Amino acid sequence: MQKFNYHSHTYRCKHAELDMKDEEYIQEYIKMKFEKIAFTDHCPEKNEIDKRTNMRMKYTEKNEYLNSIKKLKEKYADKIEIEVGYEAEYLPGEEANLMELKNETDKIILGQHFIYDNNNKLKIFGKEDFTDEELIRYAEYIEKAMELNIPNIIAHPDIYMLRRKDFGEIESKVANIICKAAEKYNIPLEINLNNVFSKTYYENRILNNAPIEEQKEKLINIAYPCKGFWEIVTKYNIKVLYGIDAHRRGQILLWNELVELANEILGKETIEKLNFIEK
Repeated sequence: MQKFNYHSHTYRCKHAELDMKDEEYIQEYIKMKFEKIAFTDHCPEKNEIDKRTNMRMKYTEKNEYLNSIKKLKEKYADKIEIEVGYEAEYLPGEEANLMELKNETDKIILGQHFIYDNNNKLKIFGKEDFTDEELIRYAEYIEKAMELNIPNIIAHPDIYMLRRKDFGEIESKVANIICKAAEKYNIPLEINLNNVFSKTYYENRILNNAPIEEQKEKLINIAYPCKGFWEIVTKYNIKVLYGIDAHRRGQILLWNELVELANEILGKETIEKLNFIEK
């Protein structure tokens, strides 16, 4: 079982557990015998583009965040290896700012939650339907970010399945664009566990302790991880890892169960063909 995780948030993004301190995340990871983690909270924007008030830290909070994780890294050095970074989105024109964030941290994970539409306005996954053309643009943004050596990992690459009912020709085309680039630039893809968590143990935004067999019954029509996407991944030479995408108290403690649920969605045959990284 994977004993590292490079996708953890903090209260600073304003949609994670607001009273959960950075140290509490570390304590949960240690309790689960993790060997290495990275905090990758939603990145601040030097040029404020994403105007939502509950999505990311302010640019003025950046240094406090970096210093907090640095101190905890030193405090827990004998128990767990800790890195710091950001979850970021690629947008044309923001390349220099993204590279600045990368150069002052350990990891950038690319969680492409939005694109520019034809009117140069943000279009956000989950908020409205994307046209086929816009899905291709999403894939091309990820491809460009990899070409520019911005991300170390691609988070939830199949998030584009939100509000998509079927995995058809266009959805497959998007997957192949992403996979071809990930193979070319040797960038791992993340099987994201947060959507699984929110549909099962955190259903209706309340933590429950129902048995896992009951949780499995809730996986019908889940958007991602998407089996069709990961079946395409198996056709490429791509590294893969799980990411818990931690936002909530107690979420990390359910790591084993969430991995089992994700595997239930993707199927044993697909899982066995994926090339999981070791650290």
